[in-house]
Amino acid sequence: MSAFTESVVEEAALEWFEALGYALTGGQSIAPGEPGEERRTYADVVLDGRLRDALARLNSTVSREGLEEAFRKLTRISSPQQVDANHELHDYLVNGVSVEYLRADGTIGYDPVRIVDFDVLENNDWLVVNQLTVSEGGHNRRPDVVVFLNGLPIAVIELKNAASENATIWNAFQQLQTYKQELPSLFVFNELLVISDGLEARIGTLSSNQERFLPWRTIEGEALASKGMSQLEVLIRGVFDKRRLLDLLRYFIVFEDDGDTAIKKMAGYHQFHAVARALDATISASHPQGDHRVGVVWHTVPIRRSVP
Repeated sequence: MSAFTESVVEEAALEWFEALGYALTGGQSIAPGEPGEERRTYADVVLDGRLRDALARLNSTVSREGLEEAFRKLTRISSPQQVDANHELHDYLVNGVSVEYLRADGTIGYDPVRIVDFDVLENNDWLVVNQLTVSEGGHNRRPDVVVFLNGLPIAVIELKNAASENATIWNAFQQLQTYKQELPSLFVFNELLVISDGLEARIGTLSSNQERFLPWRTIEGEALASKGMSQLEVLIRGVFDKRRLLDLLRYFIVFEDDGDTAIKKMAGYHQFHAVARALDATISASHPQGDHRVGVVWHTVPIRRSVP
C-alpha cells in the first residue's frame, strides 16, 4: 500500500482513458508560452482552437460570421448563480447555439450551431489533460484530470492518496468545492465531477452534495462489476466510453428548480442502463415480427433512436 500514491492512481486513470480512445496531454504541454501552446493565459479554460475547429467541422453550411457569433455566445456565458450559467451551457451543448447568419445564397439562416456530434463519435475532439493549472481571482489551482470535449472542459476528476491516514474520498470532494468557489469560470462548462482515492470512486454534478455523489457499479450494464475491480476503472470505462458519455450528456442530465435555484441531476447507473434496455426492447417490439408490446420508459426527456 505504501507505493499506492496519488500519482499512481492518476497514471492508471490516464491509461484507462487512452484505452477508450482519448488523446492525452499534460497541462504544461499546452500552457502559455510552450511549443504546444493551446491557452493564451492560465485563466483560459476553453481550448479555443479545438472549439473553433469543431464548430467549423460540424456546421459546414454556417458562415464564418455565424460561427464566430456561436463561439462568442458559448464562451461568454455568465450568471450570478453558477448553476444557472451551467444550465445555459448544457442547453447549448445538447441543442446547439441559436444564431442568425447569412447563407451563401443570400438568405438568412437560423439553424442552431452544433457544438457536439451526438451521432458520429469521431467527428468530435476527445482530450484528457492532467495537471492543468488554472488561475482566477488570484487563485492558482491544478485539477488532477480534466476531460475536454471539442475544447470544452466537461469533466473534472480529483484524486487523493488512499495510503495517507488523513486522506479520504471526501477530501477530494472538499477540494472540488474549493475549486468551484475559486475557479468559477472552469465550472461553467462542467457536466460531470468525479472523486476517487484509488479505492473508492464516485460521480456527481455541479450541484451534488455528498449524498448525491454515487458509485457507478457497471461497465457495459449487463452485470455489476467484480468487487475486485477498481471502482475508478469501472467508473471511467462505464461512464466515459464515448457512446455512453454522449448519451448520458444528451438524455440523462436534467435541471430542476427547488424554489431558490436550479439543481442539476444525472441518472444513476441503474437508471441509465434500465432506460437503454427498455429502448432496445421497444425497438425490437416495434419490428414487423415483434410482439408490439412496449413497456414504460422512465425519464424526463424524450430520447430519439431510429428504428430500422
